Amino acid sequence: MRLPIETDRLLLREVVPSDAPLIAARRSEPEVARYAAWDAPYPLDAAVRLVEDVIAMGGPIDDEWWMLTVERRSDGLVVGGLAVHPSFNLRTIEIGYDLAAGYRGRGYAAEAVAGLVPWLFDTFEATRITGMLHPDNVASARVLERNGFLYEGHTRNSYWVGDENVDDLIYGLTPDDWRAWVGRTRTPPDDVRLVPVDQANESAVFRLKTHWSQRQFVAPMEWSYADALFPELVNGAALDPWLRAVHADDELVAFVMLALPTDAHPEPYLWRLLVDRLHQRRGVGRRTLDLVVEECRGRQASSLVTSWAPGRGSPEPFYLGYGFVPTGEIVDDEIEARLAW
Repeated sequence: MRLPIETDRLLLREVVPSDAPLIAARRSEPEVARYAAWDAPYPLDAAVRLVEDVIAMGGPIDDEWWMLTVERRSDGLVVGGLAVHPSFNLRTIEIGYDLAAGYRGRGYAAEAVAGLVPWLFDTFEATRITGMLHPDNVASARVLERNGFLYEGHTRNSYWVGDENVDDLIYGLTPDDWRAWVGRTRTPPDDVRLVPVDQANESAVFRLKTHWSQRQFVAPMEWSYADALFPELVNGAALDPWLRAVHADDELVAFVMLALPTDAHPEPYLWRLLVDRLHQRRGVGRRTLDLVVEECRGRQASSLVTSWAPGRGSPEPFYLGYGFVPTGEIVDDEIEARLAW
């Protein structure tokens, strides 16, 4: 694969001298510089020197930051940049990316990284690509996650920007990770079934995981198993957990757990719904809820309650779209909602 790299909407090309004013302007935007390794405003003369150095490299080299410009194919408008930092004779590579504030929220960063990753793997036979980011930079984490990167760790007090000392999140991607991600099933399943969790499948169910950035909204499997083993007491009575693995076309893809209706808690509660990162955006969640509602109807329930945490990436739009209606109650900082039939 050669430069420039074309994606559906973008052109990833080598830096040219006329990019310098655009880099200075973009890096001077507070929103762009917020989690970056430079201070705003970013001087034009610094951008000129940066562009000169990058052009002089002639391509990626070890222990130096090299750059590509990201422009829109439809009109040639520059929307951002990509950065590449190789090591070990170009076999491991850290990447970075930035978009002008006015072009965020359109999927450009994820699309640019999707074009960059196979070029790095194919051109340099890299064994690993890394992304490092501030723990509060959820948007950046989601860019990596949408390209198959896996969260690998959290280092404390490990990065300095001027006089500020911050933590770092580490994401990594190997060629096998990339192949698994691009080769994942993306079409809606023909058949979805709920299967009891037992000794035969409990380990496979335990390995289900969301993207790391979703953990603030969807509890990991270890928490669900713990809650099922030691059910919470509500109004003095323990909840009654009902656990099911979700199979789509005979493949394990998700997990769901209810608190069943009891004399102490007559209304069923959707306690957990976790769709594995490789099977999201296939309609699995909605199909699972259909089966959960069917189960609740069979138990003579006339409604189902759940709750969610608010914020960017929250499952709130999913539940509202399904028909859940907020009750007006806030439970453990989560919005409570009810689905009635």
